[in-house]
Amino acid sequence: MGVAPLDVTPLAPRSPRGVVDALTRGGWERGTAETAAAGIASASFRIEGLDDSSLEALVHFGGQLGLDVITGAGWAVISGARSRLSALARPWSVPEPLRELAYRLGIALPAEPPKAWRTARGSVMLSTPVLMGILNVTPDSFSDGGRHAGVERAVRHAARLIEDGAAIIDIGGESTRPGRTAVVAADEELARVVPVISAVANAFPATFISVDTMKSEVARGALDAGAAIVNDVTGLRADARLGAVVASAGAGLVVMHSRGAPLELASLEHADYGGDVVGGVLGELQAGIDRAAAAGVDTECVAIDPGLGFAKTAEQNLFLTDQLETLLSLGRPVLVGPSRKRFLGAATGRDVAERDAATAAACALAYERGARIFRVHDVAASRDALAVAQALAHSPSAS
Repeated sequence: MGVAPLDVTPLAPRSPRGVVDALTRGGWERGTAETAAAGIASASFRIEGLDDSSLEALVHFGGQLGLDVITGAGWAVISGARSRLSALARPWSVPEPLRELAYRLGIALPAEPPKAWRTARGSVMLSTPVLMGILNVTPDSFSDGGRHAGVERAVRHAARLIEDGAAIIDIGGESTRPGRTAVVAADEELARVVPVISAVANAFPATFISVDTMKSEVARGALDAGAAIVNDVTGLRADARLGAVVASAGAGLVVMHSRGAPLELASLEHADYGGDVVGGVLGELQAGIDRAAAAGVDTECVAIDPGLGFAKTAEQNLFLTDQLETLLSLGRPVLVGPSRKRFLGAATGRDVAERDAATAAACALAYERGARIFRVHDVAASRDALAVAQALAHSPSAS
């Protein structure tokens, strides 16, 4: 039997499927192949605040592990296979100057992605993309203000969203559009959302309902009416009582990143991240997770949202979307809401009503980077884009 001619085939670095396929073709069991592929997948980390002895130790020890280490004055960038990075993230086996770094790296390495998101009415399973359809019952939403006001019209639109593939209906009674000048009173917001939530819950008992609010009184009324999830665009910053309301109901909670007071959320007044929007969002989302935990919210009930379009320039939104995978280090399901946002208009030149194709593309790219829940206006368009993204990520080899 002759020796096969030498052949070198590149494997796509972003997807592990090529490696999995190569190993299974070589006789490996698929589960073992997937574990091995995850181990050799590469990752990179930026490290700051290193003294000279730590830098020297990192260059030497990291090199022994086969990691690429680039250093400067007090900082380093390390890259390499996750299995080798995991070897660095062992405080008990690294040189003394690297023990704190090893501990922090262990926290930053992405954990196994959550398989479910727990809510007051059961768990949302995350094995496939989860679509959250937007149902605004406000007169002044930036995209569809007034179109679905009134219970009958709202229920009809909910039916359309569910038919198109929405597993969650997100009902909001207060717009966070740019330029708004007044906060909606709690009693007015309750009057807008509670009858709609009750009607949708009665008409579609198998559908999860989320209430988009930053007020504890509204959250309590919505949960009593049939909502299972509270979507707080301030990440528990605006109302200190909201976390306790969520905890007492065992509800799901979306901790979204934003900055500033309620009337400033969609402005650019607080868009200065010192050149590090990803680091800023990571740190502030972690603070939101900590607020939820302090209020008694179970970790398995928390999902996180990077807050695309909130206190971020178009360039920052695009960069954050590209770097979404970094949020997986927080250990919670990632929800994204790019739907019809200004940064998509900046990228495409399209007006608000013409941004659904761009939204679908953004959702597909976000799925590839680890997001699993997608808050959108046009569910059907994003459903199809996400179906293709999932097929690319999980379909079996054609060989």
